[in-house]
Amino acid sequence: MRALLVVNPAATTTSARTRDVLIHALASEMKLEVVTTEYRGHARDLGRQAGESHDIELVVALGGDGTVNEVVNGLLHNGPDLDRLPRLAVVPGGSTNVFARALGLPNDAVEATGALLDALREDRERAIGLGLAAGTPGTEDEAVPSRWFTFCAGLGFDAGVIGRVEQQRERGKRSTHALYLRQVARQFLDEPHRRHGTITLEQPGQDPITDLVMSIICNASPWTFLGNRPVYASPKASFDTGLDVLALNRMSTASAARYATQLLTSSPERGPHGKHALSLHDLTDFTLHSKAPLPLQMDGDHLGLRTSVTFTGVRRALRVIV
Repeated sequence: MRALLVVNPAATTTSARTRDVLIHALASEMKLEVVTTEYRGHARDLGRQAGESHDIELVVALGGDGTVNEVVNGLLHNGPDLDRLPRLAVVPGGSTNVFARALGLPNDAVEATGALLDALREDRERAIGLGLAAGTPGTEDEAVPSRWFTFCAGLGFDAGVIGRVEQQRERGKRSTHALYLRQVARQFLDEPHRRHGTITLEQPGQDPITDLVMSIICNASPWTFLGNRPVYASPKASFDTGLDVLALNRMSTASAARYATQLLTSSPERGPHGKHALSLHDLTDFTLHSKAPLPLQMDGDHLGLRTSVTFTGVRRALRVIV
């Protein structure tokens, strides 16, 4: 088997020595080409090259969720094709590694490499669904390129938190759960639309749902992790179905505290709920419009401000080694 290993040297939980051990282990089982990313978007370029080649059968992403997202967007540059595209494997190296953990992989890079090699020997793979977001035709965002996401997206509050975290990291702060929680509090205090939502959700053949304050789109469950604690925004979300949505139409101090507590105590059986919470399951196509530009995130990557985004849940988009 010929494989490409895409290595993010800035991965926060793997040292150079650990990466060397992993590379040696993988190279003992396959014809391995190793490329270290050198710039933002490099993993996407490498994924595209692998997807357009005729001899690479497997692409391994060694890094966090951002690296995985780039590789996936490269592989699917010309759209899904289960029969032609290389399979994807993930060795977690980031601070949270939601995608890998949602697939059931170990969060430790060495253990995950062992699991990957076992899966390859036993030919274990899974065709998973993905989310696709694009600028909505007929709006000022229609020219925004489409982008795939593996486990979540968000328009509004959670994307604002991620933007704040990225700013802190650019200033040299480490990506810790405490940093995220501080930015959640600051985003809440500065949120101008928490009492009067600006978001409208539209589905084909359905009445629009208006005045939403925030919206989280899930392609998998859990939504994220706080340390070893999984957090379930949409417990029914799955790689085998369409997209799930958790939205709030009010975010007063009391309701925000209630829903935050529900998130922290969520389980595979129950996520946030109540009269101000909206949960939708297994959606294929829908659009979020906002009266004011709001931050957008996908797979934990802040993508700037948007006023209209169309989401599509694409089943069986990519083969993954599990």
